[in-house]
Amino acid sequence: MGFEPTDYQPYDFANRRHIGPSPAEMEGMFEVLGVSGLDDLIGQAVPEGIRQAEPLDFGPALSEREMLWRMQEVAEKNSVLTSLIGMGYHGTITPPAIQRNIFENPAWYTAYTPYQPEISQGRLEALLNYQTMVSDLTGLAVANASLLDEATACAEAMTMARRVAKSKAAAFFVDEGCHPQNIAVIRTRAAPLGIEIIVGAPEDMDAAAVFGAIFQYPGTFGGLRDLTPHMDALHEAKAVGIVAADIMALCLVREPGAMGADIAVGSTQRFGVPLGYGGPHAAYMACRDAFKRAMPGRIVGVSVDSLGNRAYRLSLQTREQHIRREKATSNVCTAQALLAVMAGFYAVFHGPLGLKAIAQRIHLKTARLVEGLTSAGYAVGPDAYFDTVVVEVGLLQRGILAAAVREGINLRRVGKTRIGITLDETVRPAQVEAVWRAFGLVRDYGEDPETYHLPEALLRDSDYLTHEVFQMNRAETEMMRYMRRLADRDLALDRAMIPLGSCTMKLNAAAEMMPVSWKEFSGLHPYAPADQAAGYAEMIDDLSAKLCTITGYDAFSMQPNSGAQGEYAGLLTIAAWQAARGENHRKVCLIPVNAHGTNPASAQMVGWTVVPVACDAKGSIDLADFRAKAEKHSAALAACMITYPSTHGVFEETVREVCEITHRHGGQVYIDGANMNAMVGLSRPGDLGGDVSHLNLHKTFCIPHGGGGPGMGPIGVKHHLVPHLPTHPLQGAGAVSAAPFGSPSLLPISWGYILMSGGDGLTQSTKAAILNANYIAARLSGAYENLYTAPSGRVAHECILDVRPFEKTAGVTVEDIAKRLIDCGFHAPTMSWPVAGTLMVEPTESETRAELDRFCDAMLAIREEIRAIENGEMDVAASPLRHAPHTMEDLVREWDRPYSREQGCFPPGAFRVDKYWPPVNRVDNAYGDRNLVCTCPPMSDYAEAAE
Repeated sequence: MGFEPTDYQPYDFANRRHIGPSPAEMEGMFEVLGVSGLDDLIGQAVPEGIRQAEPLDFGPALSEREMLWRMQEVAEKNSVLTSLIGMGYHGTITPPAIQRNIFENPAWYTAYTPYQPEISQGRLEALLNYQTMVSDLTGLAVANASLLDEATACAEAMTMARRVAKSKAAAFFVDEGCHPQNIAVIRTRAAPLGIEIIVGAPEDMDAAAVFGAIFQYPGTFGGLRDLTPHMDALHEAKAVGIVAADIMALCLVREPGAMGADIAVGSTQRFGVPLGYGGPHAAYMACRDAFKRAMPGRIVGVSVDSLGNRAYRLSLQTREQHIRREKATSNVCTAQALLAVMAGFYAVFHGPLGLKAIAQRIHLKTARLVEGLTSAGYAVGPDAYFDTVVVEVGLLQRGILAAAVREGINLRRVGKTRIGITLDETVRPAQVEAVWRAFGLVRDYGEDPETYHLPEALLRDSDYLTHEVFQMNRAETEMMRYMRRLADRDLALDRAMIPLGSCTMKLNAAAEMMPVSWKEFSGLHPYAPADQAAGYAEMIDDLSAKLCTITGYDAFSMQPNSGAQGEYAGLLTIAAWQAARGENHRKVCLIPVNAHGTNPASAQMVGWTVVPVACDAKGSIDLADFRAKAEKHSAALAACMITYPSTHGVFEETVREVCEITHRHGGQVYIDGANMNAMVGLSRPGDLGGDVSHLNLHKTFCIPHGGGGPGMGPIGVKHHLVPHLPTHPLQGAGAVSAAPFGSPSLLPISWGYILMSGGDGLTQSTKAAILNANYIAARLSGAYENLYTAPSGRVAHECILDVRPFEKTAGVTVEDIAKRLIDCGFHAPTMSWPVAGTLMVEPTESETRAELDRFCDAMLAIREEIRAIENGEMDVAASPLRHAPHTMEDLVREWDRPYSREQGCFPPGAFRVDKYWPPVNRVDNAYGDRNLVCTCPPMSDYAEAAE
């Protein structure tokens, strides 16, 4: 018998690693669906009229090894110098325990936003630690669980101040000492809202003329000042005072709350989060208690579960944009949860004494640097500083900057005759000596000085991080176990499918994640000289070109660092184009009710009026209503915002007509890219009539969700909009993020995914996503009604299960089903959105048939439990559905329920050996909002709860 070679391709990433169902499994799924193959199904699910003409072709796909080789070649084109540029970005040391156990751990980076609190207690505790850290260091009562970056936090604080201020003034004051990118993003946010921005010296502020003011502390050039008089003046005028504070400096200097600040914002990047050429980093926001309900972003709070045990949850969710739509306080949808967790653990790792010691060392090294420069005759200011000084060098500026680069140091160019220097915890004595040499001074560092250059009146005299979690034994053994305990409380993608509609929780391959930790990508300052970032430039250009090919657009901006920010940036781009045509009066935006939830809030942020458009009985845009409203608002129509395929999970065949109607009436078409996972390789939004789209790289293109962020939302535009894309924050108006490319250290993930998939692999992924969604819909048919389908009876990449009838027939709510799925070892589908009382299911292409079947088995078993209630065999109040989720405590307590422990704790779908046990029972949401606690409770409270 001769040798028989195999045609198996072990390094075929897309088909063997990324896509869940094997070819053999697909054959079985085709039988269930009654189709002859994948192309037959796609022909039924995706209308021919929207299909792209040419297949995607990027050349041969790379194996994991080849991709990493290519990635390393590009990474080595970046030059990683020691950047002492400052501007809110600092070198930092990520403790290896945090890098390995958090940053590089899929238990943390594959988790979803903690909307289901029972399976999110670990990340919720970690975020509560973060909030407590921020609250303590700022001296303000309430902190949120992070925002995108410091500049957008400043802009959010401005609009928050406008909402809460009693002053009727229309202007906002900005300290000229704010970081320039902060000022740029504030100006961008203010312009469409009609807010006048006054930039000036704090001593020149007229408090009566503004509704609020923001001050940098310390200033961008290092100055420290007591802001108490300015806060008093603002309060006298019924205005709001905001401080953008350096989190590390607050370990030594007086906190914003002690100076009377109402709001504090800043970045926690220097608490162990790599520079990453600008992100992702967690910005913070804190405010006094009276303003907490107006604060944007997510807030973790303390509540109780059904047994009275302490439990965490997201508090005050009714503020969120999906619920309030255009009346929301913000369109914030993605926070920076993973990076906030890292920063919080950095504080736990070091504790208050460790943080103070780090801050002292930074300051004393700065003092030693200043001593050397002044001894050489340089004029150095300011007199009082923390870690930043500015040196007057006259005509020597260019030569000194170049000499510093030769020493491996980047310094900051300030004007034409000055140089800024900011030290951080990574700076060693040898690097201080290198800076001196660049200034022409040869001297030994010696010992740290003993003199502090901090104003006596600004020395911090209050305690911080007094909670027990920051006082724990910091032996790495204990830290490692604490991180593991929290991770074990959670259900993330490394445990089970997370079938969330519109959120695309797909594989984040290890090979894609690895380059994020490489120093060539993680170590660059966002404002380092461009020639030091040649590798980033090559990657960004190639990724942009490939995304243009995928979408049919002509250019991309990588600046938006979340999907919602992408929406905002896209609408600003449209508004700028309209203004350039003399059509600045166009401020009406048509948004169908089946569009993505952040759309109305984004339109509100650019000063537009939202006009809702109805849907028909099939869940598609009501074309007659759309046409009528476009005609009614023709003279003022700026744009329409549609989601394609719709949030109802259907490819609408009228999409081209919707685009044509909008264009005929002078508007532009914004196609939300939230559901691009159903389109890649099959249909291009730019071909359908779209003028601009954002892409959720943290959905379709494999950047992980990280427990609620990071994300990336770059926007693609047609050629006529290219001149109006977001600008570099230091070069003109229109920036939306603090860094020129948003959060670019995430881009290797999406680039690696595309390189390893190739055009064929990306297209196959899309087809597999549609296959998996239709397989679930078919298996659950008859037990659950699929609310919306195409005329063929097929769905796109997600389906909406209508469970509303069960509340009438059995008293079972959508929440009961969601919590019962936890017992089966699953995160629930999207609950009550976009249709109240329904479940929206999106399995993604990464799930195997076995996992799909496990989910379907669980859902079918739940339907039988509902049927038992309908038949009078079980009272709903005593049913496993109402008691779900079941914990280990339930199992060992006295059992007086009419169903067995077996049925309660081990329903179909649940693993026997690897059973996931939620740490708490069903969380009481109302209790948490009535008794709002947003910082870590004392350990004595845990003891009381246990008793």
